[in-house]
Amino acid sequence: MNPKALLERHGIHPSRALGQNFLHDPGALQKIVSCADIAPQETVLEIGAGTGTLTQALLGAGAPVIAVETDARLLPLLRATLPDTPQLRLLHADILTLDLAELLAPHPWVCVANLPYYITGAILRHLLQCRHRARCLVLTLQLEVAQRLVAAPGDLGLLAVSVQFYGQPRIVGRLRPAAFWPRPEVDSAVIRIDLHPQPALDVPDEATFFRVLRAGFSQRRKQLRNALGSGLGIRAAAAADLLAAANIDPRRRAQTLALEEWAALARALRDA
Repeated sequence: MNPKALLERHGIHPSRALGQNFLHDPGALQKIVSCADIAPQETVLEIGAGTGTLTQALLGAGAPVIAVETDARLLPLLRATLPDTPQLRLLHADILTLDLAELLAPHPWVCVANLPYYITGAILRHLLQCRHRARCLVLTLQLEVAQRLVAAPGDLGLLAVSVQFYGQPRIVGRLRPAAFWPRPEVDSAVIRIDLHPQPALDVPDEATFFRVLRAGFSQRRKQLRNALGSGLGIRAAAAADLLAAANIDPRRRAQTLALEEWAALARALRDA
């Protein structure tokens, strides 16, 4: 049954506040599942079970699924339509409040989800910073956001550098608005992020790396000498010294730096 009819049967109207656009295209659902290369011994985390269409497809891959849904109205619908199987655990929760390591350890896991577009950044950070790291994330995002995440130096933003610090993102498909109900006003993309078992960059620690990163992007229109000085609470001359130690021109702007240059800045801050 399509999402519109299913929701009407249960007297539910999609919530704009929760960013609810339910993916229902069978071809898109199967492509998303196949992109995750799910192994039977892995656990699949789904964020936003919605009407259960992606959940059903994920169960077909043969691995246990933990489906998290924050909208209490959808739980009776999900319990009525999803199979009663020990392979499925349905949680009523806000994903941002869950300790993912406690929920998923010690088993290997992947995340496959159609994310609410309005909190994509917060959910990405929550997933990436989990101390029990996922093998990969396969996420449906707004196309514009997906394109920013795979950007190269010259067009990098704070979220893109953060994602690329933890893993390798690539766009594996595009979805038109007709694949969802209600139709979103923008095109969407499926992105796969293969996570590094450990950060691939030589940094003193993650806290120092992200301190430098946030400072650099705090005023992205300004030259790094000024943005870093303001963001780190140091004089512009001291910020210029850090940049010189990292062999970076102080007149450059944050979006032009490659990941290794951010790592070099973090090392320079440690040494200073």
